[in-house]
Amino acid sequence: MKTTDKLKNMTGDVAKYQIMLQGLITQGLCQLLEPNVTIQCRQKDLQLVKDVVDKATNQYTELSKLEVKIKIDEKNFLASDIAGGVRMSAKDGKMVVVNTLEARLDQICKQKIPDIRTMLYGGNPNRRFFD
Repeated sequence: MKTTDKLKNMTGDVAKYQIMLQGLITQGLCQLLEPNVTIQCRQKDLQLVKDVVDKATNQYTELSKLEVKIKIDEKNFLASDIAGGVRMSAKDGKMVVVNTLEARLDQICKQKIPDIRTMLYGGNPNRRFFD
């Protein structure tokens, strides 16, 4: 089973997926740090996002000491074939955070490339910094 297929199966457990959505929204708010944010989600996730947005907003306010007003876009949804997650924007779409599950998987893959390279080819003797 491919990793992307496993991602799609993760959204089947509603309780875990709700917690994950709350975390993705809170993280996106912390990245944007804007007073007005618009959230897009899959159409089938709309009610879940509505259920967790207040908790995520409260968590963000506790962390940042900033207030935020969230608008959920109920006209433009993310593609139904993605695994899940949210896309958040501020300043009329000029600032965007894509926190879909596929985007997170891509992020992890990019972070792991140096480790994979070392496993395949061994360490580089000329490398001086390991941060």
